[in-house]
Amino acid sequence: MFKELAYYDGVYGTPEEVKVPFNDRVHFFGDGVYDATVGANGKVYLLKDHLDRFYSSARALDIRIPLDKPALGALLTDLLAKVEGTTHFVYWQVTRGVNDRDHTYPEGMPGKLWVMIRPNRLNDPDVPIKLITRPDTRFYHCNIKTLNLIPSVMAAEEAKRLGVQETVFHRGGIVTECAHSNVSILKNGVFYSHPNDELILRGIAKTHMIGACYRLGITVMEKPFTLDELRDADEIIVSSSSNFCLHACELDGAPAGGRDPATLKAIQDAVLQEYFDYTGKTSVVD
Repeated sequence: MFKELAYYDGVYGTPEEVKVPFNDRVHFFGDGVYDATVGANGKVYLLKDHLDRFYSSARALDIRIPLDKPALGALLTDLLAKVEGTTHFVYWQVTRGVNDRDHTYPEGMPGKLWVMIRPNRLNDPDVPIKLITRPDTRFYHCNIKTLNLIPSVMAAEEAKRLGVQETVFHRGGIVTECAHSNVSILKNGVFYSHPNDELILRGIAKTHMIGACYRLGITVMEKPFTLDELRDADEIIVSSSSNFCLHACELDGAPAGGRDPATLKAIQDAVLQEYFDYTGKTSVVD
C-alpha cells in the first residue's frame, strides 16, 4: 500500500519514484487538461461525470487520451485501492505528449496520462468560510479544465495571505466563479448560479447540487448575477468536487449570508446523502 501514489504513462510508484520526460509539453506550455474528485471506500465518486468532462476537455484541445473511458475508469479504481486510508483526493490529467519544444505539434501524437492519489478529508459543511472578490482576468476558455491555472494560483495565494478561503471572480460586475470552485447564491428561497458557458467550468458538484434543489422543490435560476446580488444574498454557496456545499460568512471583510440556514441545510443534507449513498460512507470526517 502507498501513502501517496503517482502514475505516469503506465508506470506507478511514489511521487519521488515516478519520473516525467523533460520534453513532455506540460513543462513548456501547460499543454493538457485534468479532472479530480473524491475517492471513498474504494469508489471514485461520480466517476462517469468526471470522465465525461475530462474527455470533453481533451476533445476541445485536440488531445488524444491513451485509454478509452471504461479502461481509464478501471485504472483509477485499481490505483485507488493501492493507497492507504478510506477517503482520498483522486487527480488525473493528460498532456499532449512528448515532443521537441515547438508551439505546433505532430498530428495524432499520443497523450501522456498522469494520476495522483493521496489521502484526503472533506471540510465540515457546517463551518463557514470567508471570501474575497477580484476581477476575473482569465482567458475565455474557462469551460475547459486546462492545466493553465496561473491566474487561479495567484488568486488562491492572495486569499491564503489574507486569511480567507476562496476568491470570487467577476467580469464587468457579473460574478463568474471562484479560483477553484463554483459559487452560487440563495435569495428569497431561489437558487441562482451562473449558466454553463465559456466563462466558467461546468462544476460537477454544482450540477449535482442543482439536482438536489430540484428534488427538494427549490426553484433554480441558471442566470448571471451581479456583485451587488452576491453581497445581498441570503446565503453564498461555494461548491467543488472535493468540498460539495460550503457556505460563506464573510465577503471582502463584511458579514455575508446566514439569512436562510434552513434552505442551505436542506441542500447540504441532500448533497451529502448522495455522497453517502454512492460511497457507503456515513460521515465527511473519517
